[in-house]
Amino acid sequence: MTTIYLKPHKEESLKRFHPWVFSGAIARVVLDAKHRGDAPEEGEVVAIRSAADEPLGVGHWQVGSIAVRILAFGVETLPADFWGERIRAAYQVRESLGLVRNVKFQISNLRSPNNTFRLIHGEGDFLPGLIVDVYAETAVIQAHSVGMHVSRKEIAEAVVAAVPQVKNVYYKSDDTLPFKAPIEGEKTGWLVESQKTASLKDKSRSEEFWSVENGLSFRIDWLRGQKTGFFIDQRENRALVERYANGKEVLNMFCYTGGFSLYALRGGAKKVDSVDVSQKAIDLVNVNVAKNFPNAKNHNAVAADAFEYLTAQKTAGHTYDLIILDPPAFAKHRDAVKNALRGYQRINAKAIEMIRPGGILFTFSCSQAVDKEAFRLAVFSAAAQVGRKVRILHQLHQPQDHPINIYHPEGEYLKGLVLYVE
Repeated sequence: MTTIYLKPHKEESLKRFHPWVFSGAIARVVLDAKHRGDAPEEGEVVAIRSAADEPLGVGHWQVGSIAVRILAFGVETLPADFWGERIRAAYQVRESLGLVRNVKFQISNLRSPNNTFRLIHGEGDFLPGLIVDVYAETAVIQAHSVGMHVSRKEIAEAVVAAVPQVKNVYYKSDDTLPFKAPIEGEKTGWLVESQKTASLKDKSRSEEFWSVENGLSFRIDWLRGQKTGFFIDQRENRALVERYANGKEVLNMFCYTGGFSLYALRGGAKKVDSVDVSQKAIDLVNVNVAKNFPNAKNHNAVAADAFEYLTAQKTAGHTYDLIILDPPAFAKHRDAVKNALRGYQRINAKAIEMIRPGGILFTFSCSQAVDKEAFRLAVFSAAAQVGRKVRILHQLHQPQDHPINIYHPEGEYLKGLVLYVE
């Protein structure tokens, strides 16, 4: 195995179990005797040792400022059943949290059936660079590193073996793998297919597949949709919207496939408007609403730019009791933070203007580069800009199946506020 030696004292972060080795910490690279090139191959499993030749762990090599993502600490090689052990452990956590609730054989009416959850959340499950989401019988894998791409088949087999409900595994990494990396093999496609999936005439489509979240059914388009097809990280926050929705006129901006909208409808909302710039997303919202509320007359879905829609509604004098703002990441890297904060302030100001006195605003940022304090400042600057008094009712974050590794605080990305607007 290729061995990476660190500079003196650069092993301290690894001894604190931080899972990244930065390129500046590397003193030298000793290639495996059978290595064909003059540098490690991207995605190769390498051993990490201190300047004093102490074994520190094993991880995936990659090109960039983060040179190695650690898979296991304090070892010189990976265990034979490494993927199986890690994925079984992750599934046991989801079971213990009560997220796996059988749809067909639900015993208690107190807890709605659920077969939608995140199984692997990168560093939070000690598998940096890997995301696995489960939708009923299908698991969707996304690799964010070449190392995880190389191991995709072993990962898929371990997922099927560990999770009883999973019969199919779809791989979707065309938008997540490093752009310049030398990738061998397909970035999308079925890794494991059940007889049912294999028999479909058009296997490139996912219309045959439905998933259940807290008793609500969703068609998950993991083939053409954003991320793995659905934003599981808002599950608990959607449930909170349901608690507040009764009798209210609700606006769900950046609605995507209508998650917040369905919860608001089930919560007894008087009216729900769903808005997204994508017509495909709006079409899927209507499909999901029709599946769960076939006779609903109080839902309206519109394909429109968020800022243009809010401006038009303000001009028309329309207001709402409850508004949800869940935009895509305004800042995907540190250099974009300043512009992102201006964007958050602008969109929140427009929303706060349109909330009736005593109304509620759910507002979110999924930009990892924007910290909680900066986001809160942008929201309160928006409130001051329009001259409204607001109070914090809840401070929101990602749910329990998106755990944060205590040694890797960078894994905390989703932040939200629920505000009472006077």
